[in-house]
Amino acid sequence: MSNASKSSLFRSLHTPDRPLALANAWDVASARVIEAAGATAIATTSAGVAWSLGAPDGDRVPRGPVLDAIARIASAVTVPVTADIEGGYGQSPAEVAETVTRVLEAGVVGINIEDGTRSPGTLVDRLAASRGAAQRAGVDLFVNARIDTYLFGLGDPATRLQDTLERARSYIDAGADGIFVPGVTDPGVIRDLAAGLTVPLNIMAGPGTVPVDELGALGVARVSLGSSVAQAAYAVARHAALELHRVGGYDHLRQTIDYPELNSLFTATR
Repeated sequence: MSNASKSSLFRSLHTPDRPLALANAWDVASARVIEAAGATAIATTSAGVAWSLGAPDGDRVPRGPVLDAIARIASAVTVPVTADIEGGYGQSPAEVAETVTRVLEAGVVGINIEDGTRSPGTLVDRLAASRGAAQRAGVDLFVNARIDTYLFGLGDPATRLQDTLERARSYIDAGADGIFVPGVTDPGVIRDLAAGLTVPLNIMAGPGTVPVDELGALGVARVSLGSSVAQAAYAVARHAALELHRVGGYDHLRQTIDYPELNSLFTATR
């Protein structure tokens, strides 16, 4: 499938009628497992990628190794890939544009870029730079702008919904194709967010969140698991190691993917 076809397909997957469900990957193995499970697209998790590289999450990992990891993931799967690039891995809009250019060269058709605790104006500039880089490359890039007001508890709780929607409108004007609001689980707030947006809404889900189809009924077009899949995988490693070293047992290894099945995901040339 050409990159243009992947871009078109990826855009079409954003619909509340059947929300795009993304179990975020952090390396080639996790991406291939997720794709083999029936995923229609692959999203990366910046936290998972950082941890796999031996670095903490939060714009503290070198850009080069991250982009190399993203490129390996994109080349290993056949479905569209969207990459989490945190704040853009750069101190200026020009550096963010360079990041996006390199991501596009890897065959990625979507990015996730966040405001975090930065001023909204900073992300506006970075979104404009990202859109400009995509236009110069001739790629119909899906730019997902992450708003961290709920995740980090920013601002006044009484006005947080309105503040979030105001940020969203400025990000859309700057070139965002979708809005990602992690940290929200209340169905009423989710419904209000979706109703206040003119672009697809992305929610981060996990235990305690209503099922994907119910999120779609609330207006959500995209559902992500974020870093939680990587966290769960590392939890298995910890539990297995604790059991081995404390009691000499192996029960935490009962639920695995059979060796031949997992190995077969890497035998074909992608």
